[in-house]
Amino acid sequence: MDTSIVEFLAAPFVASLILTGIHAYLGVHVVERGVIFVDLSLAQIAALGATIALLLPVSGGDPHSPVTYWISLAFTFLGAFVFSTIRSRRARIPQEAIIGICYAVASAAAIVAMSKATSESEHLKDMLVGNILAVSWPEVGRTALLYGIIGTFHYIFRRKFLAISMNPRKAEASGISIKLWDFFFYASFGFVVTSSVSIAGVLLVFCYLIVPSVAAMLYADTIGKRLAIGWTMGTVVSAAGVFLSLKLDLPTGATIVCTFGLALILMAAIRPLIQRGPDKNVHQTDHAGREHGTTG
Repeated sequence: MDTSIVEFLAAPFVASLILTGIHAYLGVHVVERGVIFVDLSLAQIAALGATIALLLPVSGGDPHSPVTYWISLAFTFLGAFVFSTIRSRRARIPQEAIIGICYAVASAAAIVAMSKATSESEHLKDMLVGNILAVSWPEVGRTALLYGIIGTFHYIFRRKFLAISMNPRKAEASGISIKLWDFFFYASFGFVVTSSVSIAGVLLVFCYLIVPSVAAMLYADTIGKRLAIGWTMGTVVSAAGVFLSLKLDLPTGATIVCTFGLALILMAAIRPLIQRGPDKNVHQTDHAGREHGTTG
């Protein structure tokens, strides 16, 4: 492979590894909570904030300006606050329904706002769809620093975050404020989403969040094993997706998304073959035990 091509793909590949690291971890929480589409909803709320920012003179019509980012982040924090207040065992309306409604309303509002910013619609489209091949090394460095801080925050308070995700009733009984730590979770999640979507686009970010976690659940029950499988899958799929997009001259983001889908199907198909041997042995042992008990 040409050296110039390797240099061109190095930054996008490193960016994909950074996305894998943080999203595979957050995906474990999202899947356990059963709020699968919270990523899409928060991403769309962030997009709405960015769209509105473009209509304001302070942004200068630049979708990548610091003002646009902070306004987008403020909208994401608002969404985080809403999501942290609707979680309740006695709620009549499922949390996922509220998340879906927020996604639909934010999408419609972004389209309405975008109609008033026609001169910047192409720039906004680039920002929302994302182009991971266009990521620069300074952007990779800033993203790595931000995600490192968020990762450290989650590591320090990992017991609380895991408790409210895995067993919220027990966590509440032990004195943990569910609403407060839910807000911290969704707020930190909002930081990740706001930064990731501008780099990779909504679909790719969603795949990095959900697919590795779902695939890991097929093979493991513990958090450590799920993370190991998720990080490994994300790394391999990222490399394969970038390679295929280069060889077949395809859009990189969409190619990685399709590769994630194929990898998940393959892992689901292989799972019965891997587990058939142990299951068969257990079945034979149980059967022999029953025969022994009957004859005895």
